[in-house]
Amino acid sequence: MENFTNESIDTKQLPRFEAVVFTLLHPSYWKVTLINSGIFFLLLGIGLIFGLIFNDTIIENNITFIILYGVLLLVSLFFLRLGFKKKGFAFRNHDVLYRSGVIATNTMVIPYNRVQHVALHEGFISRFFGLATIEIFTAGGNSSDIEIPGIAKEEAENIKQLLMGKIQKQL
Repeated sequence: MENFTNESIDTKQLPRFEAVVFTLLHPSYWKVTLINSGIFFLLLGIGLIFGLIFNDTIIENNITFIILYGVLLLVSLFFLRLGFKKKGFAFRNHDVLYRSGVIATNTMVIPYNRVQHVALHEGFISRFFGLATIEIFTAGGNSSDIEIPGIAKEEAENIKQLLMGKIQKQL
């Protein structure tokens, strides 16, 4: 019979993910984000215009709606830019990290031995800029655990091959 040991681990000696240098999203992905947001706000604006045309309220209320629309647009762009600057990813020997967030920063760490499937997607607008999104799936979920957008397509294909190689080594 073996002797069971359960030694304490000095948590101060563990590697710190905060010290990892993250790769930022491709600068062209900011253009993709702006175009997607522009389409959303264009449709919202068209809806607002139709609402104002068919509304019997006085003009002052219409100006209030327009001002609120402008404020919403500016605040949205501000938070989109903050979120874009915080997003980043890193691949280490044993895991993949993805950082995102606007007010609070979230960092997802997924060990390679948990990865079950990897997908590469190109949206219509992203494809125009030569960008792709890597989706990493682990066991037990229908949706991806990490979605890393804004990666140059060639680099995304290389990342997919790297991850697929890690999966094959586990089998």
